[in-house]
Amino acid sequence: MCAHNEEARLADCLRRLEFCDEIVVVADRCTDRSQEIARQFGARVIDGIFPLESQRKAAGLAACLGEWVLEVEPDEHVEAALAYEVRAAIHGRPGGDWFDVPVDNYVGGTLVRRGWGAGLGEVMAPRLYRQRVKRWKPRRVDPAAMLEGQFAGALETPLRRHADADVGQMIARLNRQSALRAQDLADAGETGGLLGDVARGAARFWTSYVWRRGLREGELGFLIALMAGLDAVLSGVRARDLVKARAAIAAEPALQPTRIGLAGRR
Repeated sequence: MCAHNEEARLADCLRRLEFCDEIVVVADRCTDRSQEIARQFGARVIDGIFPLESQRKAAGLAACLGEWVLEVEPDEHVEAALAYEVRAAIHGRPGGDWFDVPVDNYVGGTLVRRGWGAGLGEVMAPRLYRQRVKRWKPRRVDPAAMLEGQFAGALETPLRRHADADVGQMIARLNRQSALRAQDLADAGETGGLLGDVARGAARFWTSYVWRRGLREGELGFLIALMAGLDAVLSGVRARDLVKARAAIAAEPALQPTRIGLAGRR
C-alpha cells in the first residue's frame, strides 16, 4: 500500500488486512499520523520521498518478503469474502503468476460500475501477483503496469473502493491528476497540440460513455466520461505551459555576484 497523508481512512483499510502474513506501507512525504497508524497495525513502514508513483510502488514491492503480493490502495476495503478468495487462490496451486481482481468504485454511497478509465478508476486490475512479475513504467500518475509470466485467472469478489466522497472531490482529483500528467508529458517531450488533445479527449469520452457503457450510470456516468475527456485536454495545455515556463527560466541570465566595496577611511 502506498500512502500520502491518509490518516483519515488508513485504519479502516488496514484492519481488513489481518489475514495477510505481512503488511507493507510506503509513506511518501507524510506529515500526518499515517506512519503511526500503520505501525499500530503491525505494518512495515517505508518512509521516503518518491516523486513518481512508479517509484512508490516499486519500493513497496521490493520490501515484500512473501511470494504473493496483494496490492491495495488506502481508499479500498478488502471484505471477508475477498480475503477468503485470495487465500484460496494462492494456496490452490494456481497455474499462473497473477490474478485480475474486480473493483467496485463508489462515489459517496453510490456504486458506479461502468464508464471508468483514463486513470480515474478501474473495474478490473492485476492486483494479486507473484513478487517478481509486476513492474511499472516511470510515471508520476497512473503508471502502466508491465507483467511477466502467465495469467492465472480472475477472482470473483471485488475490492470495495471509495473513490470520492462527492462530485467536488472528483473534480479536485481530476485537477491534481492532470497537473501530474502534464509533468510526465513535459518530461517526455510529448506535449503535442490542442487539436490532438481535443481528438484524444473526444475518443476518451466516447470510450467511457459508450464503449464502457457509462451512459447506463446516469449523471455520474456522463460526468466521469466528461472528466476522462477533459483530462487529455487539461494535461496537454498544462504540459505546454510548463515547457514554456521551463524555457523562460533557462533563458534568464545567470545572476552575477555583487561586489561590495568598503568605503575608505578619511
